[in-house]
Amino acid sequence: MLVNGKPSRPSDRVAAGDVVEFHVPKPREARSAAAEEIPLDIVYEDSDLVVINKPAGMVVHPAPGHHSGTLVHALLGLGGEWSAAGGETRPGIVHRLDKGTSGLIVAARNDVSHRALATQLSDRALSRTYLAIVRGRMKSDAGDLEGPIGRHPRERKRMAVVAGGRYARTRYEVVERRGTHTLLRCDLDTGRTHQIRVHLAALGHPVAGDSEYGGREAGVARPMLHAWRLRLRLPRSGVEMTFEASPPRDFEDFWASVP
Repeated sequence: MLVNGKPSRPSDRVAAGDVVEFHVPKPREARSAAAEEIPLDIVYEDSDLVVINKPAGMVVHPAPGHHSGTLVHALLGLGGEWSAAGGETRPGIVHRLDKGTSGLIVAARNDVSHRALATQLSDRALSRTYLAIVRGRMKSDAGDLEGPIGRHPRERKRMAVVAGGRYARTRYEVVERRGTHTLLRCDLDTGRTHQIRVHLAALGHPVAGDSEYGGREAGVARPMLHAWRLRLRLPRSGVEMTFEASPPRDFEDFWASVP
């Protein structure tokens, strides 16, 4: 994009009489992901869904810069049918976890189970509980964090609590305080992009290792956030199931290293 013939910056302001030129590239044709043999930690599986303990560092679905090695590629590598309700490039994906977040995620084998799980998400019958190590010693033992979340007004790759954002609510409970950090249990009442990370950063206690939201830690390569517990109803029988996955080694090691 050019303003008065010169490359523009996101922070530039325009005035009456300025000439703005831009070129819109042709949209790329969506490509179906190919099956890849990638080992997965499968916590539960039946004909309708699969619950997986995703490792930190794995992207959930194909996106610019991530055309292989995603969870979608790994799911296709398992074989069998996967729901198409989420789109051609996201077979089986009902909800997502950030690349740096480890833990439990559910994938749907068919469209009927996908719709049932999506309904549970919107009705809050499908509950997700995370463990988070945050910077600072939190004073309150528990609390509710509410604040509308939308795109950061200047840094568009980030999210922020902003007026006009989508309603978001996170409940937290202190598990343990240690030195200059606190271990939390967080429950999502809504599922906005980066919700826990944004709410905790806005509170002044960013997730440790989350350099994007102010939690940079020496030697920590990713946010210390783990999807620990997943509770849902099986789409076919209605039976309520609860799954738990212990935090990975890097999470445990970091917490043990806090003085």
